[in-house]
Amino acid sequence: MNTLATAPSALVHPSIHPDERAAREELAACYRVFAMLGWTEMIYNHITVRLPDSVTGGEKQFLINPFGLHYSEVTASNLVKIDLQGKVLDGSTYPVNPAGFVVHAAIHDGLPGAHCVMHTHTTAGVAVACLQGGLQQTNFYTAQLHGMVAYHDFEGITIHADEGPRLLKSIGDRNAVILRNHGLLAWGQTLPQTFAILWTLQRACEIQMATFSMGAAIPVSEEIAQRCTRDALQFSPAHGAGQDVFNALVRQVDRIDPSYRN
Repeated sequence: MNTLATAPSALVHPSIHPDERAAREELAACYRVFAMLGWTEMIYNHITVRLPDSVTGGEKQFLINPFGLHYSEVTASNLVKIDLQGKVLDGSTYPVNPAGFVVHAAIHDGLPGAHCVMHTHTTAGVAVACLQGGLQQTNFYTAQLHGMVAYHDFEGITIHADEGPRLLKSIGDRNAVILRNHGLLAWGQTLPQTFAILWTLQRACEIQMATFSMGAAIPVSEEIAQRCTRDALQFSPAHGAGQDVFNALVRQVDRIDPSYRN
């Protein structure tokens, strides 16, 4: 008689620090938001959150999705806690995708303000990443990202740790990143802020590709773009840094399937 292989299991958290529980629920909700928006690539790509010192005692640890699950299957309890070397710290038997760990660990370690890192392979994002000129200053959304977008040249599948320092050099202090020939990436001080940055970058790519399919685009001047970026409030901690938008999307997820909280 055939028997099924034992499936990986998440750690049952009998006594978890409240700050870790909150981080797990927020990150799991974000995975479901991405699934709802269609920002998924089968079982691939990652959203990670660095755990606060109140949880780690000052060590750098972060949460990542269990490799093999679709974003719609991610829950607070099956997220995997790892250190900068990729060691699983919470007893989970789920694997971690090396291609995701290398990039996210480098950013969490090398950028002090990188509490959250998000990476996508959306069609519009990859398409713009493959364009010779990259993102063009031609629409409402690109105008809000003036001086915020970094580029990193394609080096192949991101499984080699030696790419980390080069990636950090490419990023500098810019929160929106276009990985050439590859996709989009964003990082920020909070998960909602990072989402706001990535959402704006994604919309900029979508509008650019739609515009380019019809003809020549109307450029936005440097002066106007600088003003738009200065006036855009969705990234600013003084104006919630995207928390209100993210909360609205989480409420929508809750109406569809609140199981991510488990």
